[in-house]
Amino acid sequence: MSAPSRPTPAQTARLRTGGDHLRFANKLLQASDVAYGQGFLDEQEESLTLMGAATGLAWEKLPQCFERALKPAEKAKFLALLERRVFERIPTAYLVGEAWLGGLRFRVDERVIVPRSYFVELIPEAIPRWLPPIEQVKRVADVCTGSGCLAILLAKRFPQAKVDATDLSAPALEVAKLNVADHGEAKRIQLHETDTMTALLGGPKFDLILSNPPYEPEGIYRRLPAEFKKEPKNSLVSGKDGLDVIRKLLAQATELLQPHGVLVIEVGGLRDAMHQAWPKLPMLWLPTADGLDCVVLIQAADLRAALVKSPRAGRGR
Repeated sequence: MSAPSRPTPAQTARLRTGGDHLRFANKLLQASDVAYGQGFLDEQEESLTLMGAATGLAWEKLPQCFERALKPAEKAKFLALLERRVFERIPTAYLVGEAWLGGLRFRVDERVIVPRSYFVELIPEAIPRWLPPIEQVKRVADVCTGSGCLAILLAKRFPQAKVDATDLSAPALEVAKLNVADHGEAKRIQLHETDTMTALLGGPKFDLILSNPPYEPEGIYRRLPAEFKKEPKNSLVSGKDGLDVIRKLLAQATELLQPHGVLVIEVGGLRDAMHQAWPKLPMLWLPTADGLDCVVLIQAADLRAALVKSPRAGRGR
């Protein structure tokens, strides 16, 4: 689909109310080749978010502007944001400086991947079923934390746990630090600049290690829409087959999990590749609402049996 022409002053002059601007934005987004999936499902969610940024209205109060004329400054800001979204292909979350996950607001910018994860479905109930009672979960890790959003969700779900959040990117950890402070979790979440869990080796063992790591193969990344290439590449890509970070994580988790512990990883489209790389490793695929079921749960005993006894399998070869 070819990109539409930029709106002319004559076209935008006819727009008066917030509703007029939203309808205009939805049509422009539909006519373009923008891609969704970075925290938003469709053009309506994105245009409403841009309207919130332009008017300063919270999501639930946006109907207040649907029938009233936008102020000149609101109109100018909305149209400027819309043009950047459509013609520069900048993700909406970066334009407005925030994203929501699990009902919580997180700061985001180009230093971090836009928060999105199946873990928002799984942290409340599915994952705790495989762990001791909530109050007995004392140590949790979020590997490749990015903005820190999953570490914060884990801290909220496991109130007695200390959370170690790791990332190789110092700029990403700067954003994570802001989010951790925003949510009042600085005393319980410790951030580590390290490759997967390297800095944690030799330390305390974990009840739960969770990760939404980079998992796109290099060839897939080259075909991604422009919006996704605005995100840090090292947050998306993990070698030729997408498994480089997961290989390190599996090996390190054998040393860092409690005997009763579990490792849970979101792997995108690598489900078959995981079974091919580690054919003797038992993997439980947790159900998700869309049926993709791309989050794998591995128990500590199974991980050690498969990787420690068979080092070649641990390297995924």
